[in-house]
Amino acid sequence: MSEDLTIIKGNKTEQYESLIPQIKGLLDGEPDLIANLANITGALKEQFNWFWIGFYLVKENELVLGPFQGPVACTRIKKGRGVCGSSWERAETLIVPDVEKFPGHIACSSLSKSEIVVPILRNNVVIGVLDADSAELNQFDKTDQYFLEEILRLINF
Repeated sequence: MSEDLTIIKGNKTEQYESLIPQIKGLLDGEPDLIANLANITGALKEQFNWFWIGFYLVKENELVLGPFQGPVACTRIKKGRGVCGSSWERAETLIVPDVEKFPGHIACSSLSKSEIVVPILRNNVVIGVLDADSAELNQFDKTDQYFLEEILRLINF
């Protein structure tokens, strides 16, 4: 298991391709879900320096805040509410170039400008979401979607 990350510069694809094997190393042999989610958020925050990155897990028909990196966050989100709740309801990744233009956006912080939310699917059921926020507009794209979805497939739920 590796506890040090090698942070590289370059295009997004190169950064993800360098980071994913390191995340695999962090997860290898560790059965604890919370520890693994915490290390994934830490690795993504270090590599990309996003404003906020974290997990919400479905519990009793709400998304409940899980491990994250960044300022304090909304603790519970209802299905269909905001970007996270909408991603959960639709069971699809949502890329929001400008959060101010997303109907019903939940403003946990006015510093958040763009967002990507990736649902965690197991047996075609959403069991949580990975949420990343940037202080810059248009931060996220299909490259992020592809690699974040790949990272989520590494996690044993």
